[in-house]
Amino acid sequence: MEDKKPVNPAQSVAQESPWSDRDRALRLLWEFTWFVFCVWTPKPANPWRLFWLDVFGATIEGKPFVHQRARIAIPWHLTLRDRACLGDRANAYSLGEIEIGERATVAQEAYLSTGSHDFSHPALQLVTAKITIGDDAFVGARAFVMPGVRIGARSLVGACSVVTKDIPDDCVAAGNPCRVLRPR
Repeated sequence: MEDKKPVNPAQSVAQESPWSDRDRALRLLWEFTWFVFCVWTPKPANPWRLFWLDVFGATIEGKPFVHQRARIAIPWHLTLRDRACLGDRANAYSLGEIEIGERATVAQEAYLSTGSHDFSHPALQLVTAKITIGDDAFVGARAFVMPGVRIGARSLVGACSVVTKDIPDDCVAAGNPCRVLRPR
């Protein structure tokens, strides 16, 4: 698991935003753009959605698929490898980096959260850590993946699992908390 780092180490009170005015303006523009240009599009319009993700700084390799109802908080923190899939209503809460490997699938309503708070700091600073979904991995419907977690290549995470720790390559894992059940 990767170490978490504060978004804004100078944040001194909990009510203070860790984001600059520029960051907040760009995020607002992104939300508007996705709503106006992408949410209503049919599935075959995936190249159009990828175009807008690319305009906003997402790293796109090959031809990944992003469902029109997927939610992406900060596209410039998202990396999608060839044939990666972000499913219907999947939530990429990309306050920190998210990388989805080649042919990996994040199923419907799965939640990838790269942000949390430092509860030992008086300002409850926002902290982030990268989530990595390995090549050919599958994250089941409504699974929740915590900040800093790596899901190994070719591993399967069961539906509704809460992934708090790294999952090694080539295994089947499920549960709350998620644990390795067997090799794949």
